[in-house]
Amino acid sequence: MSAAPLPSADPLVALADRCVQCGLCLPACPTYGLDRLETESPRGRIALARAWAMDTIEATKAGDAHLDHCLGCRSCEAVCPAGVEYGALLVAAREQQRARRAPDWRTRAIEHFVARPWLLSLVLHFYGLAYRWLPASWRPLPPAPHRPSKSRPVSPPGDSQGAVFVGCGAGTYETSLRTALARCLSEVGIAVSEPPGQACCGALHAHGGNARLAQQLAARNRAAFSDAGTVLTLASGCHEAVAQAVGGTSTRTIDAIDYLAERAPSLRLRRSEERIALHLPCTQRNVVRSAPALRRLLGEVPGPTLVELDCGYA
Repeated sequence: MSAAPLPSADPLVALADRCVQCGLCLPACPTYGLDRLETESPRGRIALARAWAMDTIEATKAGDAHLDHCLGCRSCEAVCPAGVEYGALLVAAREQQRARRAPDWRTRAIEHFVARPWLLSLVLHFYGLAYRWLPASWRPLPPAPHRPSKSRPVSPPGDSQGAVFVGCGAGTYETSLRTALARCLSEVGIAVSEPPGQACCGALHAHGGNARLAQQLAARNRAAFSDAGTVLTLASGCHEAVAQAVGGTSTRTIDAIDYLAERAPSLRLRRSEERIALHLPCTQRNVVRSAPALRRLLGEVPGPTLVELDCGYA
């Protein structure tokens, strides 16, 4: 009787070995749904990344393209009966991919600006000013607000009950959202702060295989939130990276929607007859899993009609 194989010392291979190749992830995968190719499926990419890590097949441009096509939505992870940590596996695979394939100048430029929120905010400000004169190919984002909404005064970090993670692009684009969150929480007696010194969450860098810079940004956020009891995130794509950065301390990280939904019965919400289109990002559904809380929170508002949108990847 042969002995069971020992677990691999390579973390990527160890993650890949949890996959039992059952195929239950296939219907959940958007890229497999489009092409019906095994190499465009989660189990196909897992097998490919495992083979690369073990040097059993040569890395090619075609194989890299299959890995590049993965959206990182982690719908496969949400339905996997074996508990495969596909998100961690994808990050590890892209780290190895980056080691053999240098990123282009666009990728390096984006990573540079995003890692420096103050510089990114300045660039986005001028981008907003010049937006109407730019050619269509130079307008990948909607214009940044010319004048950020006036923020509510916040308490010093040591005196507040919730510290808000700002992030990179959200510093410019989500000022009014943070103001609204502060206003809602103030109604239930909770003050929030925006601790100085915080950085980008690092998810963009990790997903691009730049583990070194992702770890540096995590260290900065860990220091920035060292005195916070609760960190509130507004971007579901940032949540996991922030939670991992402050993990192991007494600080907890919670989606601001979950946090607010717990206190919704105490809010005085004005009636609204609006028709609201509700989009639930894949990170909110599959990673943070705060979609039910968002539905409950909106259900507390009297009057609106909610229309839930499809994911939109097809």
